[in-house]
Amino acid sequence: MRFGKTALFEDVSVKFVPGNRYGLIGANGSGKSTFMKILTGQLDQTEGQVTVGHDCTLGYLRQDHSTFDKQSIIDTVYTGNPKLWKLHSEREYLYSKDELTDEENDRCGHIEEEFGDAGGYTMEAEAAMLLIGLGFTEDLFEQKMTVLQGGFKLRVLLAQVLFGQPDILLLDEPTNHLDMESIEWLVDLLKRYTGTVITISHDRFFLNQVCTYIADLDFHEIRMFPGNYDDFTIASLEARELQEKANKKVEKQAHELKAFISRFSSNASKAKQATSRKKTLDKLDIKKFKASSRVSPFIRFNPKTRLGDKVIDAKVISKSYDNELFSNFSCTIGPEERVAIIGKNGIGKSTLLNILCDQMKSDAGQVKLGETVQVGMFPQDSADLLDPKVSALEWLGRFAASGTSEVELRSFMGRMLFRGEDVMKKVGVLSGGEKARLIISKMTMEGGNVLALDEPTNHLDLESIEALNFALSLFKNTMIFVSHDHRFIATLATRIFEVTEDGIVDYPGTLDDYEALKKSQKGK
Repeated sequence: MRFGKTALFEDVSVKFVPGNRYGLIGANGSGKSTFMKILTGQLDQTEGQVTVGHDCTLGYLRQDHSTFDKQSIIDTVYTGNPKLWKLHSEREYLYSKDELTDEENDRCGHIEEEFGDAGGYTMEAEAAMLLIGLGFTEDLFEQKMTVLQGGFKLRVLLAQVLFGQPDILLLDEPTNHLDMESIEWLVDLLKRYTGTVITISHDRFFLNQVCTYIADLDFHEIRMFPGNYDDFTIASLEARELQEKANKKVEKQAHELKAFISRFSSNASKAKQATSRKKTLDKLDIKKFKASSRVSPFIRFNPKTRLGDKVIDAKVISKSYDNELFSNFSCTIGPEERVAIIGKNGIGKSTLLNILCDQMKSDAGQVKLGETVQVGMFPQDSADLLDPKVSALEWLGRFAASGTSEVELRSFMGRMLFRGEDVMKKVGVLSGGEKARLIISKMTMEGGNVLALDEPTNHLDLESIEALNFALSLFKNTMIFVSHDHRFIATLATRIFEVTEDGIVDYPGTLDDYEALKKSQKGK
C-alpha cells in the first residue's frame, strides 16, 4: 500500500488460516488499520491481491459509532447477522399488520420455517448473553443507541460483530473502553472461537491470552511469529541477535580476506591466492538492518523535592451524583505505596482518584495531603488541560519554571518523540498518542513527588506503554492510578482499591494476590 511515494508496506504475502488467532501489531502509523481495511475491502491495495476463502463470512468491528443511533441496542446487535435481521424485520412487519394480502398470508406460512432455520428462536437469548457479558443490564436492551456514550456504543458494535458468528473476525482495538471484567469475558469468548481471528491491540494481557500468532508490521513488511506477544518479543530479539552474530562473523572473515589481499596482491607467488580471496570477499553478504518503525520514548520521573512520611489521609469520604458512588471510605496512603484503583466502567474510579489527590471535593469527610506532597497528574480527559489553539511547545512552556529555555523544552519533548518541527504542531491536530506523550512531558518536567494517573495507556502504542511501565517501576515514591490494563496493574500495584456497587474494597497486596483471593472465595 502506497500513499503517493510513501510505502506503508510492500511485497506482503501472508496467509491467515482457520482456528488461529492473530495479533496484528506495529508502531502507530505503521499501517495496521489500513491493512485491516484492505482485508475488509474498504480500501483497495496499490498492488497485489487479497483472497477470501469461498463462502467465508467476514465480520469487522466498526469504528463509525453513530451509524445505528436510530435503532435500539438489541436491534443493533441483531443486524450483525444480515440474513436473520432481514427475516426478523419482515416477520415483525407482517405480524404488525391488521389485514394481510393473499400473497402476505402465503409468505407467513413459509417465513416461520426460514426464521427458525436461521436461528430466529434463539436470537434474543444469544444477543442478551453477549450484551450482559459486555456489562449491559436488560433494562437497556430496548433503549435507543443515542442513550449510550462512545465507549458503550463500541461495546454494542462488538456484540453486533460477534452475533454474526463470522468465519473471519477482524477486530481493531476491541479492548478500548472495556473494563477488566469485560476484557476477561472477551478473552474467554475468543479462546473458544473456531474461526479465524485477526485483532489489532495495544493490550499486552489481551494479546498474551488470545493470540496463537503475532503478525508484526515493521520494516514495511509483515513477519509472522508463532505464539503470543511475550513469545514474539523473545523470538524477535533472538532473531536480531543471531543476525548480528552472523554479521560479526562475516565482518571478521572480510577483515582477514582484505588483510591477505592487501599484503599479497603484489606478490607474484601469492597473486593467484589473492585473486581467489578477492572473489570470496565479493561474494560475502553482510545483511543491512532496515530501520524499524518502532521508536520508544525515554521516560523518567525524577521528583524535585523529597517526599515526607505523610502523603494522603482520607477520612469517611463520600460522593454522589445521580446515584451514590461510594460513602464513608477512609484510607491512609504512605510514601512508597503504589495503589491501583480498579472496577467497572462508570462506577466512580476517576472520581475517587481525583478526590484522593485533592483535584475534586468529596460530599462528606475530608482528604488531607502531606505538606511535602506535589502531585503530578495525568487526567483521563485531556480536553480541560490541553489548549488546542497553541503549539505543543508553547503549551508545555506554560508549565515550565521561569528561566527554562526553548532548548530545554525541546529536550523534554524530544525524549517523548517530538522531533524537529513536530514541536510546532498545534495541540488540536495531535493524535491521541501524541497528546498523551505531551502530558507525560509536562509531568517529567514538573518533577512531582506523587504521581496520579487516570487511564494513561489508553492512546499509547505498545512501545510507549512498555516505556511508561518501566519508568513507573523505577519511581520510588507514592503512585495512584486507574487502569484496565491487566499487565500494567499486575507489574506495578502494591495495593488495590476495587470500587464496587457495595463499597470500596481496600486490599493490601498485588493484583495477582487479590484475584487469587477472589477466586478462592468464589469456590467456597
